[in-house]
Amino acid sequence: MSPRPGNLPVLALAAALMIAACPATAQDAMLQCVPYARQVSGIEIYGDAHSWWQQADGRYERGKRPAPGAVLAFKPHRSMQLGHVAAVSKVIDSRRVLLDHANWSPINGRKGQVERNVLAEDVSAANDWSEVRVWYSPIGGLGTTRYPVHGFIYPQGRKPQDLQAAPVQIASADQPTGKLSRAERKAQRQAEKEARKRLKQIEKQRREYAKYLKKQQKAQRERAGVSVPSVPRLEADPIGDLIGRSGG
Repeated sequence: MSPRPGNLPVLALAAALMIAACPATAQDAMLQCVPYARQVSGIEIYGDAHSWWQQADGRYERGKRPAPGAVLAFKPHRSMQLGHVAAVSKVIDSRRVLLDHANWSPINGRKGQVERNVLAEDVSAANDWSEVRVWYSPIGGLGTTRYPVHGFIYPQGRKPQDLQAAPVQIASADQPTGKLSRAERKAQRQAEKEARKRLKQIEKQRREYAKYLKKQQKAQRERAGVSVPSVPRLEADPIGDLIGRSGG
C-alpha cells in the first residue's frame, strides 16, 4: 500500500534519521557537503558548492564577517574543483571559527563523514576571510593548504549582526555583578569555563600539529642528507666481451 501524501514528509524525515544513525559502509553513498550545509543552515540553495556564492546573490545576505549559522563558501581549488560549503557553529574570535561540515576529512578511512565543531582559521593578510586553513582529522591539526574563500552566506531574513553571538564576558572584581541573578551568574561562569576549555583544546591541537611538522621537516632533512653511493665504473674488458658474444 502506498503512503498517503500527508505522510511523505514524516517518512522522509524518518529515512534521513535512519541514514544519520547508521554507520557508513563502503557500499553506502557518501554524504556530500551541500545537502548537509543546507540542512544545518536552512539556506535553500541547490547545485554544486562552487555555485552557492553566485546563487545567493539577491536571495541571501553575503559578507566577510563570520557569524554562527552562516555558511562559509569555498572557491574551487586544486583537486577540489566543485568547491565546498561549511556551516559556522561558533565564532571564537576574528580569525578563528568552528565549523560543522561533511565530506572533508576521511574518518577511519572513509570519506563522506560529518565533522562537528572543527577549527578553521583565517590566514588572509587583510583578515577578510579570503583564505583559510581547515582542521584535517588524519593529521590531527590544521592542514597546510590555504583555501580561497568567497565569504559567508547568511540565512534569509537575518543580517550578520543578528547572527553574531555576543562574546563571552570574563567577570572581574571591578565589574558590578549585582544586576545578574544567581542563575545568570552561574550560566555565565559555565560559559566562561567551557570557552576556556575549548581554547585550551585548540591550543593543544596547534602545538601537536607544530610538533608533527617539525618531525616531518627533520625526516625530510635526514633523507636529503643521505648520499646515494655511486656505482663503481667497470674497466673495459675487450677479451671478456668477446668471450661473452661468442657464448664461451
